[in-house]
Amino acid sequence: MEPKTTIEEVVPVTKEIVEKVEIVAEEKPIVVAEPTKISFPTISSETKVSAFSLASIKAKKELVAQHQSVVKVEDNYPKEPFNETDMLLQWNKFAQKLEDRGHMILHSLLMMNDPKLEGTKIIHELPNEGTKIEFERTKNEILGYLRGMLHNHDIDIEIVVNESMDSKRAFTPQDKFNRLKELNPNLELLRKAFDLDV
Repeated sequence: MEPKTTIEEVVPVTKEIVEKVEIVAEEKPIVVAEPTKISFPTISSETKVSAFSLASIKAKKELVAQHQSVVKVEDNYPKEPFNETDMLLQWNKFAQKLEDRGHMILHSLLMMNDPKLEGTKIIHELPNEGTKIEFERTKNEILGYLRGMLHNHDIDIEIVVNESMDSKRAFTPQDKFNRLKELNPNLELLRKAFDLDV
């Protein structure tokens, strides 16, 4: 076992060192913090107004006048023109994104049939109220996407419930081609020009 060494053996303690330590200890006085006083604002009797007084009626009228004087500045959102083909292209892209994320019900609601365009209003037919409620849940997300991609913030979607609606789903390649040919008759010319099979 090694013998223990003390500080006095390493550094010889002299009277001079002890006096310096005492002087340093005396130079730093201990400061005690005084408790801070918290002052609460007082409510003057002038600000109190009875709900049934003439002063409250006057205050309400002033408040209404202030709200009316505030003019809402209309933001200059883009309002670029677009056609039904552009809208259908973006509609189908959004439906594909929903399918990629696994939202199959919403994808099928979008692809149930092609929406119609009247000005900037998109009219989409759904077969019943249940599908309408389901569509309404994502309506804002669809609107945001379409407004951004078509650069027009006047776009709105109207849902029409048509219980006698036939689904226009295409199942065979020929059905798909006929449906695309309805949208763009030039596909038949393209098919004939390149002698393509359906």
